[in-house]
Amino acid sequence: MAALNDQLTLACGQVLPNRLMKAALSEGLGTPENAPDVRIERLYERWGQGGFGLIVTGNVMVDRRHLGEPGNVAVEDDRHLDELTRWAKTAQDGGGRIWAQLNHPGRQANPLVTRERPVAPSAIGLAVPGLPQPRELADHEIDEIIERFAQAAIVTEAAGFDGVQIHGAHGYLVSQFLSPLANTRTDRWGGDLDGRMRFVTEVVRRIRAAVRPSFAVGIKLNSADFQRGGFTEDESRQVIERLSVEGIDLFEISGGSYESPAMMGRSDERSASTKAREAYFLDYARSARQAASDIPLAVTGGFRSRVAMVDALAAGDCDVIGLGRPAAVDPETAGRIISGTPRISAGDVRLGGSSALATRVPQVKMLDGLLDLQWHTDQLHRMGAGADPDPQRKAWRTGVTILKRNGLDAFRSGRGSYATAPNAKAVRKFRFERIVGRYVANPTVKGLAKLGIRTDLATELETTGRKSGLARVVPVAASFDGTGAWVISQHGPRSGWAINIAADPRVRIRRGDTWYDGTAKFVPEDDVVARARTFGTNRVFSALTASTFRALQSDPVSVRITFT
Repeated sequence: MAALNDQLTLACGQVLPNRLMKAALSEGLGTPENAPDVRIERLYERWGQGGFGLIVTGNVMVDRRHLGEPGNVAVEDDRHLDELTRWAKTAQDGGGRIWAQLNHPGRQANPLVTRERPVAPSAIGLAVPGLPQPRELADHEIDEIIERFAQAAIVTEAAGFDGVQIHGAHGYLVSQFLSPLANTRTDRWGGDLDGRMRFVTEVVRRIRAAVRPSFAVGIKLNSADFQRGGFTEDESRQVIERLSVEGIDLFEISGGSYESPAMMGRSDERSASTKAREAYFLDYARSARQAASDIPLAVTGGFRSRVAMVDALAAGDCDVIGLGRPAAVDPETAGRIISGTPRISAGDVRLGGSSALATRVPQVKMLDGLLDLQWHTDQLHRMGAGADPDPQRKAWRTGVTILKRNGLDAFRSGRGSYATAPNAKAVRKFRFERIVGRYVANPTVKGLAKLGIRTDLATELETTGRKSGLARVVPVAASFDGTGAWVISQHGPRSGWAINIAADPRVRIRRGDTWYDGTAKFVPEDDVVARARTFGTNRVFSALTASTFRALQSDPVSVRITFT
């Protein structure tokens, strides 16, 4: 029967001095060059002296081109080795261990700090305001990202970190590969669960092969996505069983994503017994124990009382207690719990209003989660600046912080996401594109249809509204061939109908007086200008069509419709 202050020996031989873990919290305290700076050292000095047996860092991105939040630290090579070394030592001076959490945001890349188009297993967007449509990763790019995880592990080991944790939860890239909602690939990286778990398996194998046997490798996994048709608890257990023979030292159990933030207690799918025992994922952890064999389990999310923590360890439901938000409110939380403090606080922050409103309006629940995240990030920034946390900080002040960091784009829909670059030129460009499409191109095509002029070039496309579920018909230009048609989305994946086909690729397109069923797919590698030339049979007209796209300076993307 384990106790809070018992040591824990991992398979790699590393010993954790107690059973309390500071779970990952994204700090947002990196420099413009994505290096850790003195603010991170101040913050981790507080946590290092806080009594934690294990400290897991916030997101350390493996590709500086794709970041999850402003201020992310990124590790691609040893250019910031000195800063990383100071970071690790600052936390270790208190006697605990520190692991770097390695991550790639995939389709959750933040458009404010990511200048390239997001990537994902499939070109399926996220139902979160402000995030652009991703493009599907090519096979060789997937292997490159796996190697990036391994390289980041090598560098953090050289910097003196005790281990790494792979972030496989909360809707980031590893989690996207595992989810059938985000991964609809039909190659070796998708399909059934064996295919969908190939990415994370290869990441673990590549890291384990690149570091010393005494260097710890952990992983954070979702118990489930808490979304209909998503990653299930049964699939999660199968992934744990597969990874348990790949050299994993610690499984951390969490759950949800930013579309369904169960990791912040926002899910309504917890059982009454779990709510009574505080921790969100203990029921699942108990069932995952057999799948994990003798590899220790950490459970993060919901622990607030010492009794609940002691009981969870004594019952064998988990081996490590993860504390995230409480550590943002009180950096000495672990030491207080071990010394006998009966209860801790996490400073829960919400927009307010009834739970019935949040049920009827899903955006309220999502905004609650984002507000809560930023409120706790504000506490980390206070400690990074040398101040103490402020548990009484008002929610409205955090709302102001969100606007300062993200602008109004934090509350916009995904359609305008490519127009959210923080410069006036991009905004003017987007408005000009919208005016041309709305008041010139679309009325012209509709006018031709009303006059009975049926051409291949000027036609109509029917998609299914991703929110309404109703048919939506829009005018488009098309080029037909024997097996389907090509169309071009002038505004890339951010137009209304493009967002619809990302959610449901089944479409209908009219050729003359006949409607054809088909499946649509973005083809970002296609030469849009050359493709536009094929839309007109007349050389002059086809050249005019191609030059129009250049003149608009839009971000068009070719779309292939295959008849079904």
